[in-house]
Amino acid sequence: MDKNLEVLERVLLASVTEQRRARRWKIAFRIMTFAVVVGAVVLNSPLDLVGEGDGRAQTAKIGVSGPIGDGAGASADNVKRSLAAAFKDPKTRGVVLEINSPGGSPVAAGLIYDEIKRQRMLHPDVKVYAVIGDLGASGAYYIASAADLIYADKASLVGSIGVTAATFGFVDLMSKLGVERRAYTSGEHKTFLDQFQLRNEGETLFWQNVLGTTHQQFITAVKNGRGDRLKSAEHPELFSGLIWTGEQALQLGLIDELGDTDLVARDVIQQETIVDFTRKENPFNRFASKLGASVANEISQMVGISGVRLQ
Repeated sequence: MDKNLEVLERVLLASVTEQRRARRWKIAFRIMTFAVVVGAVVLNSPLDLVGEGDGRAQTAKIGVSGPIGDGAGASADNVKRSLAAAFKDPKTRGVVLEINSPGGSPVAAGLIYDEIKRQRMLHPDVKVYAVIGDLGASGAYYIASAADLIYADKASLVGSIGVTAATFGFVDLMSKLGVERRAYTSGEHKTFLDQFQLRNEGETLFWQNVLGTTHQQFITAVKNGRGDRLKSAEHPELFSGLIWTGEQALQLGLIDELGDTDLVARDVIQQETIVDFTRKENPFNRFASKLGASVANEISQMVGISGVRLQ
C-alpha cells in the first residue's frame, strides 16, 4: 500500500513539474513572439503609410494597383485614407495617383472619385495628377477622371468606359443530366439572376436598365471630370466600352499628356522628392498571416487583439 502511495505521489509530482515546465515555455514563447511583433511594428512604422520624406517640399504618390473593390489593395478605404494623409501633410505640393488597374467595383471607384474631389476642395492649392501605367480601364479610368490632369505612356491602355455583368446559363446542361432545380422564394423575381433557371425577357430588360443607369453615372462622372477636353461629341464611341492606347487617348481627350510619375514630379509639380503615401498592410497582420492559427490566437490573447483570423 505504501509503495502504491509513493508511486502515485511521484506521478503527481512529475505531472505538476511538467505543467510548470510547459507554462514556462508558453510564457517564453509569448515574450519572444511579442518582441518579434514589436520589432515588426517599429521597423515598419508608421503602420499604414510608408515614407516620411526629409522635411522638404514633396510630391505625394499613391498607388492604385490591381482590382478596385472591397478587400483588395485598391479598396476605397485604403485609397481614401492614403489621400487624406497625403493632403494633410503640409510638405505636399502635389499628389500623383499611380494607376495600373483593370477597374472593378463601381461603388469603390465612385467613393474614391468623390474623395479626390472633396480633398481638392479642402486643399485648392494641391493638385492631383493621375499617371496611368500599363492599364487604366473602366473603374480605374473613373478614378483618373477626377484628377486635374491625366498622364499615360504612349502604349498604355486607357478607357473602357462601360459596365459589365457576366454569368452563365446551365438550364440545357441540367436537362441533359436529369437534374431539377428547386428554388423556394418569397418574391416573384428573387431568383432573376439564377443561372439554373430559364431567362425571363422582362427580368433581362430590368437588369439591362440597372446596368444602363450605372453606365450613365460613369459617363456623367467622366464628363464632369474631363470637361471640354473630352472629344465625346466627335467620338461617341468613347462611352462604348472600347479601349485605346495612350497615344490614341491623347487625341481623344481621355488624357492630357504623355509621361510618367518622375516627369510629373520634376516638370509639373517641380518637387522631385517623391514620398509614397500608399496605405500598407498593418505589420502585425502581415506577420500573423505567416503563422499557424494556434500561434496567432496565442498572440492575440497576449496583446489584447481580438478577431484574428488566418485565411
